[in-house]
Amino acid sequence: MFPGIDPKMMKQAMKKMGIKEENLDASKVIITLSDRELVFDSPQVSKINMMGQETYQIIGEPVERELSESDENTNNTETAEAEDTTPEINDDDIKTVMELADCSEETARSTLEETKGDIAEAIVKIKRE
Repeated sequence: MFPGIDPKMMKQAMKKMGIKEENLDASKVIITLSDRELVFDSPQVSKINMMGQETYQIIGEPVERELSESDENTNNTETAEAEDTTPEINDDDIKTVMELADCSEETARSTLEETKGDIAEAIVKIKRE
Protein backbone atom coordinates (compact mmCIF):
# COMPACT_ATOMS: atom_id res chain seq x y z
CA MET A 1 0.00 0.00 0.00
CA PHE A 2 2.47 2.59 1.22
CA PRO A 3 6.19 2.14 0.65
CA GLY A 4 8.18 1.53 3.81
CA ILE A 5 5.16 0.61 5.95
CA ASP A 6 4.73 -2.93 7.21
CA PRO A 7 1.45 -4.33 5.74
CA LYS A 8 0.63 -6.03 9.06
CA MET A 9 0.96 -2.73 10.93
CA MET A 10 -1.16 -1.03 8.27
CA LYS A 11 -3.95 -3.59 8.75
CA GLN A 12 -3.83 -3.11 12.53
CA ALA A 13 -4.04 0.67 12.15
CA MET A 14 -6.99 0.33 9.75
CA LYS A 15 -8.74 -2.02 12.19
CA LYS A 16 -8.28 0.49 15.04
CA MET A 17 -9.88 3.20 12.88
CA GLY A 18 -12.85 0.95 12.09
CA ILE A 19 -11.87 0.38 8.47
CA LYS A 20 -12.53 -3.10 7.12
CA GLU A 21 -11.14 -4.26 3.78
CA GLU A 22 -12.27 -7.32 1.88
CA ASN A 23 -10.76 -8.52 -1.40
CA LEU A 24 -13.39 -9.70 -3.87
CA ASP A 25 -12.79 -12.45 -6.43
CA ALA A 26 -14.04 -10.53 -9.48
CA SER A 27 -13.47 -11.79 -13.01
CA LYS A 28 -14.76 -8.66 -14.79
CA VAL A 29 -16.01 -5.18 -13.88
CA ILE A 30 -18.03 -3.05 -16.31
CA ILE A 31 -18.70 0.63 -15.64
CA THR A 32 -21.40 1.98 -17.94
CA LEU A 33 -21.09 5.67 -18.74
CA SER A 34 -23.57 7.69 -20.80
CA ASP A 35 -21.68 7.16 -24.07
CA ARG A 36 -19.28 4.25 -23.46
CA GLU A 37 -18.28 1.44 -21.13
CA LEU A 38 -15.08 0.83 -19.20
CA VAL A 39 -14.36 -2.91 -19.03
CA PHE A 40 -11.84 -4.26 -16.54
CA ASP A 41 -10.85 -7.90 -17.22
CA SER A 42 -9.32 -9.76 -14.25
CA PRO A 43 -9.26 -6.71 -11.94
CA GLN A 44 -8.27 -6.58 -8.30
CA VAL A 45 -11.38 -5.44 -6.45
CA SER A 46 -11.46 -4.43 -2.80
CA LYS A 47 -14.53 -3.57 -0.75
CA ILE A 48 -13.70 -1.08 1.99
CA ASN A 49 -16.18 -0.45 4.80
CA MET A 50 -15.48 2.74 6.73
CA MET A 51 -18.04 3.83 9.32
CA GLY A 52 -20.85 1.98 7.51
CA GLN A 53 -20.03 3.46 4.09
CA GLU A 54 -18.97 0.87 1.53
CA THR A 55 -16.46 1.86 -1.15
CA TYR A 56 -15.21 -0.33 -3.96
CA GLN A 57 -11.68 0.05 -5.30
CA ILE A 58 -10.90 -1.34 -8.76
CA ILE A 59 -7.31 -1.87 -9.85
CA GLY A 60 -6.64 -2.86 -13.43
CA GLU A 61 -6.36 -1.61 -16.97
CA PRO A 62 -9.72 -0.62 -18.49
CA VAL A 63 -10.66 -1.19 -22.10
CA GLU A 64 -13.08 1.40 -23.49
CA ARG A 65 -16.07 0.19 -25.50
CA GLU A 66 -18.52 2.39 -27.34
CA LEU A 67 -22.14 1.75 -26.50
CA SER A 68 -24.27 0.54 -29.35
CA GLU A 69 -27.46 2.50 -29.99
CA SER A 70 -29.60 -0.32 -28.55
CA ASP A 71 -27.51 -0.29 -25.34
CA GLU A 72 -27.99 3.47 -25.01
CA ASN A 73 -31.75 3.11 -25.44
CA THR A 74 -31.82 0.36 -22.82
CA ASN A 75 -29.86 2.53 -20.38
CA ASN A 76 -32.12 5.52 -21.00
CA THR A 77 -35.22 3.38 -20.46
CA GLU A 78 -33.81 1.95 -17.23
CA THR A 79 -32.93 5.43 -16.00
CA ALA A 80 -36.40 6.75 -16.81
CA GLU A 81 -38.02 3.80 -15.05
CA ALA A 82 -35.83 4.31 -11.98
CA GLU A 83 -36.74 8.00 -11.83
CA ASP A 84 -40.47 7.29 -12.19
CA THR A 85 -40.58 4.84 -9.30
CA THR A 86 -41.45 6.81 -6.20
CA PRO A 87 -41.70 4.75 -3.02
CA GLU A 88 -45.15 4.46 -1.53
CA ILE A 89 -45.46 6.54 1.59
CA ASN A 90 -47.69 4.79 4.11
CA ASP A 91 -49.48 6.07 7.20
CA ASP A 92 -46.99 4.42 9.56
CA ASP A 93 -44.12 6.36 7.97
CA ILE A 94 -46.08 9.61 8.29
CA LYS A 95 -46.94 8.90 11.95
CA THR A 96 -43.30 8.09 12.72
CA VAL A 97 -42.10 11.36 11.20
CA MET A 98 -44.89 13.32 12.95
CA GLU A 99 -43.95 11.87 16.35
CA LEU A 100 -40.19 12.14 16.05
CA ALA A 101 -40.07 15.54 14.32
CA ASP A 102 -43.07 16.99 16.21
CA CYS A 103 -44.80 18.26 13.08
CA SER A 104 -48.16 18.21 11.31
CA GLU A 105 -49.34 15.40 9.06
CA GLU A 106 -49.13 17.69 6.03
CA THR A 107 -45.50 18.63 6.79
CA ALA A 108 -44.56 15.00 7.39
CA ARG A 109 -46.19 13.85 4.14
CA SER A 110 -44.68 16.59 1.96
CA THR A 111 -41.21 16.14 3.45
CA LEU A 112 -41.39 12.36 2.95
CA GLU A 113 -42.32 12.99 -0.68
CA GLU A 114 -39.36 15.37 -1.07
CA THR A 115 -36.98 12.83 0.46
CA LYS A 116 -38.44 9.96 -1.61
CA GLY A 117 -39.68 8.14 1.48
CA ASP A 118 -36.45 8.39 3.51
CA ILE A 119 -37.79 8.67 7.06
CA ALA A 120 -34.50 9.63 8.71
CA GLU A 121 -33.74 12.31 6.13
CA ALA A 122 -37.27 13.71 6.48
CA ILE A 123 -36.96 13.98 10.26
CA VAL A 124 -33.58 15.71 10.04
CA LYS A 125 -34.87 18.10 7.37
CA ILE A 126 -37.91 19.09 9.44
CA LYS A 127 -35.88 19.60 12.61
CA ARG A 128 -33.43 21.87 10.76
CA GLU A 129 -36.23 24.17 9.57
